[in-house]
Amino acid sequence: MAGGLVALLDDIAVLAKLAAASLDDVGAAAGRASVKAAGVVVDDTAVTPRYVHGFTADRELPIIRRIAVGSLRNKILVILPVAMLLSQFVPWLLTPILMLGGTYLCYEGAEKIWEKLAHHEAHHDQPAAAEGAEQEKTMVAGAIRTDFILSAEIMVIALNEVSEEPFVSRAIILLVVAVLITALVYGVVALIVKMDDIGLHLAESGRSAAVQGLGRGLVTAMPKLLAVLSTVGIVAMLWVGGHILLVGADELGWHGPYGVVHHLEEAVHDATGALGGVLGWLTNTLGSAVAGAVVGAVVVTVVLLVKRARAGRS
Repeated sequence: MAGGLVALLDDIAVLAKLAAASLDDVGAAAGRASVKAAGVVVDDTAVTPRYVHGFTADRELPIIRRIAVGSLRNKILVILPVAMLLSQFVPWLLTPILMLGGTYLCYEGAEKIWEKLAHHEAHHDQPAAAEGAEQEKTMVAGAIRTDFILSAEIMVIALNEVSEEPFVSRAIILLVVAVLITALVYGVVALIVKMDDIGLHLAESGRSAAVQGLGRGLVTAMPKLLAVLSTVGIVAMLWVGGHILLVGADELGWHGPYGVVHHLEEAVHDATGALGGVLGWLTNTLGSAVAGAVVGAVVVTVVLLVKRARAGRS
């Protein structure tokens, strides 16, 4: 009896060790997948703050929370199951689907540039929040729609990193990545958009002159930072969209466009010594952004022509 109990306890200990090892493997794989997706995470973080521009301070965090919930819903309820099923049964479809998403990102970025160049941006005499809940709903929907493309890219990058794992492990890893990435992106976004309020609190805190000076500096700097992030977000959409299209075309057999970019990247890398890695990456990024801008401009032109044709028929 005692021997049987000891054997049972030994079996339980072995199972516990195996379970712990499996959890460690899942955690390590999720960490690797998250690191691989870091570039798109930066883009997602840069894109989102422009969606709260013009709203009053009391609406900023609720809007970010709504976008974060929508992003998590995108990842867990739509992207994760679809990506798992496609990777299991029709993996060749993932690349064309990603390229469609990349085209949409290029269009979004090029459309924003066109609006600035053509002075088609809406001019508001009052904060966006004053226009009612409908404006907020529209902005949140637009943010979630753009986030869907970036989230899909993040999840597919993570999936590619752990493609050799069993089906269940892949699903768990992607679930962990979805939660961690969403918390990271929208936590940072919330911090960015509320930094001016933090600065105001420090400036009025009555503490040392250095603390008050820091607070005033934050208040002064945040509008400029948000404007820079808005521009970075537009460039990021062109960069990520262009890169998706270049890599996707290369995987589908059209090697020319990405071959040119990759050749330039290697040439810069080899010619610039210690800075070769950074300058090579910047070259690849610039090439992707140019490709994204070209594709985006074509799509914007087509959309404008279609709109004008419909308006003419009306």
